[in-house]
Amino acid sequence: MSIRKWRLAALAIVLGLGAPAGSAGAAERAFKKKECLDCHTKLAAAIGGLKVVHSAVKKQDCESCHIRHGSVPKLLLKQAGNALCETCHPKAKLGLDKPVVHRVLATGLCTACHAAHGSNFPHMLKAEGAKACYACHDKGRFERKIVHPVLAKDGCNACHVAHGSSAPHLLVKAEGELCSRCHEPSAAKFKKAHDGYPVQTRACGSCHDPHSSDAKGLMRAVVHSAVPGGCDGCHKPATSPQPFAVQAEGGKLCETCHDKASVLKGGKVTHSPVVKGECLSCHRPHASESKGMTRAAGNALCLGCHKRMAEKAIYPHKVIDSAEGCATCHAPHASPNRRLVKVDGEALCLKCHGEKLATDKKRKVQHMPFDSGECASCHDPHGSNFPGMTSSRQDKLCFSCHADAEPRFTKAFTHRPVADGQCTACHQPHGGDSPKLLRAQGQKLCTGCHASLVGPGQNVKHKPFMDGDCLGCHDPHGSNVPGMLVADQKTLCLKCHSKQAAAAQSAKSSHPGFTKGECSKCHNPHAARLRFLVAANGPELCFTCHKPLQKRMEGATAHKPTEECLTCHKPHHSGEARLLTMPLQDTCDQCHELKGKPFQAAHLGIDAKSLTCMSCHDPHASKDEKLFRPVEHAPFQARACDSCHETEEKK
Repeated sequence: MSIRKWRLAALAIVLGLGAPAGSAGAAERAFKKKECLDCHTKLAAAIGGLKVVHSAVKKQDCESCHIRHGSVPKLLLKQAGNALCETCHPKAKLGLDKPVVHRVLATGLCTACHAAHGSNFPHMLKAEGAKACYACHDKGRFERKIVHPVLAKDGCNACHVAHGSSAPHLLVKAEGELCSRCHEPSAAKFKKAHDGYPVQTRACGSCHDPHSSDAKGLMRAVVHSAVPGGCDGCHKPATSPQPFAVQAEGGKLCETCHDKASVLKGGKVTHSPVVKGECLSCHRPHASESKGMTRAAGNALCLGCHKRMAEKAIYPHKVIDSAEGCATCHAPHASPNRRLVKVDGEALCLKCHGEKLATDKKRKVQHMPFDSGECASCHDPHGSNFPGMTSSRQDKLCFSCHADAEPRFTKAFTHRPVADGQCTACHQPHGGDSPKLLRAQGQKLCTGCHASLVGPGQNVKHKPFMDGDCLGCHDPHGSNVPGMLVADQKTLCLKCHSKQAAAAQSAKSSHPGFTKGECSKCHNPHAARLRFLVAANGPELCFTCHKPLQKRMEGATAHKPTEECLTCHKPHHSGEARLLTMPLQDTCDQCHELKGKPFQAAHLGIDAKSLTCMSCHDPHASKDEKLFRPVEHAPFQARACDSCHETEEKK
């Protein structure tokens, strides 16, 4: 067999297309197909005992829904969601092409009600009869004192279709026609109960609850007082050509019983539907499940129009979710106040928040909007996504009045509460006892967050810090200087340390840190363990900048004065070069007696005033015990000074 033929044969075997003719062991090498349930044994066991099993499962035709090979997260389904079911169960057959479609199908999945593989209930439902419906629909509404007999006997399907219908509420027929199947309109009892009106042509549910009720005749909980008195109080007589025509249009009809003045109660601001005479936009004309015969209970009625208020807030107004809801603050028909609030301004808020606000009212300093009773200028009365139910983030809210503050506060270095929009971290929002509504005065306010500025043993304190004058150095909101200082360090420090400023004018040399205004590199601005608030002792402090010198001194003979740098140097500025405390020779003379015989002998009797000590000696450290510099002139190295210099004797 050629190589090419061998490769084709091998590929055929791998793909399960059979072994080449005449080859040995072909049957052993062929794939043996296994059924899905051979591996999915748990599913097989679960399905085995069910009364109703999906036809595809019965046939073990798993691949009608599933892909044999695929990704597990997608459950190996051929199509997503309801589209898969619709390949066998067409929309038209299920009634999903009807005007009214069951919401769970329109917005959800078939599997909300049906089990995918099988069930013990008809149509592979997850529960039996009404229990399947109770998964979404409140059971209590269907099991009150008096239950509609057809519901008790035949369940929901007696009146409703499960998937889609041409009638509202998924009814099997139009409401009047449906009810007439059991309640004969021509019966004398029926006619008497309905004053002879042909109610079978109208919606029975306007007076009756079709499922259950606590009232005789399945009447709704709240019935219009005019109904027992007879329908002709509002409608044309039953014998007229248009028996359901009303005696007057819109609000005019209601006003025959409900005096307009008593409804408005002197309110100057009237609810829009009342102005338009659209009473039925909020109220049912015959009966209702809700107090006041409203079309929906509580807030649900208001939210039908005021949809923005339905948005959930992170910080909700608790009263909105109370039993009274919107009506706690708003009048339904008319009010003397704008937005139909029952009481104007802060008086409304004081009804619930009186105790807390009364305390704030007694404070010495009052926030202007709070003092004026303008609570809604800062708070959203319906709820907010910001703490304290503020209408926007605190800083944006404050800047809406304090517009000049925003550019002053937004700096390169901004106080964290300001950057985070937390104005109330420092200021009281309503009233306080300190100027500018501060929560505390002076240092007490700052130590609320910055209590750790003084460490253990730091007993030397900067006077402004000790006096609690934080704002003498810092801007409380923001600054373009590091540390939120009110000015650069040099300008700020020299305001108090004026002697240093005056002396620096005539100085021959200045410490670079002093010149650049980097005072806090050496001094702690608040408190320290050492005098002058220095951060460390002697060389330890200086080595934070003079690292090359520190490295050079390691393993060398150190000049004794280097144990304390200030023995020879001034820390800020000096009238001498190199920040020396005095002229070079005088500095050296403190330890080395320049007129003594040893010094004269070592220096050929040359007058010390003529010498520059550092020409030969390193003032800090050297590997030489005499502190000579590491590179020496050859004659000097041989100590043959007279080969270059003339001594007094040679003259």
